Formats: sequence, structure tokens, C-alpha cells
Amino acid sequence: MEAKPAPIACDLHKLTEAERSREQSLLTEIRDAALELRDLPMGYALRFSGDSATVLKLAEFITLERVCCPFLNSELRCEAEGGPVWLNVTGREGIKQFLETILSP
Repeated sequence: MEAKPAPIACDLHKLTEAERSREQSLLTEIRDAALELRDLPMGYALRFSGDSATVLKLAEFITLERVCCPFLNSELRCEAEGGPVWLNVTGREGIKQFLETILSP
């Protein structure tokens, strides 16, 4: 029997109160720091500056999102020569609409 996919809804109860607060803070910082938002067939790609602090914030955000939003695929790509950092967030049907709600300020 095939496992049923997780519902497309954040389960913030899987995070501690401190983690929930940090996740929300990081989400705001990420939205504000994004230099570009590209449409992907099943999600979005966000471009950021290539500094180390941004990479660490994005990695921390992905770590928290994996707990409360297990239905998301996240890919962090750092371009060579100090180039930009890309966060691709994708998933199955319906993910893109979900992402629109959390990526909007």
C-alpha cells in the first residue's frame, strides 16, 4: 500500500514556539532579501546575494520548513565565483498556489 502524501498545509505544531518564531522571522527576511523571483512549472526559484550570512539563513529556513512542511522540495544552489544563491522550492500539484500565499508579503 502506497503512503498517502502529506496534506499541503503547514503543521506549525511540529515546531517549538521558539522554532515557529524563528521560522516566521526567517521567512520575512527571505522575502525581503530576494533579488528575483522566477516562475517554475511546479514552484518558484528565488535569487539572493551570494554572501555567507544569506546561505546560512536559507539553510536554517530549509531545515525548519522540512519539519512543518514535509511536502516541499527545496534546493539550495550556490553559483561559482561568489555568484548568486538560488533557492528553488517546488512540489506536487497544488504546491505553487500554497507558495504564493507564503511568499506574498
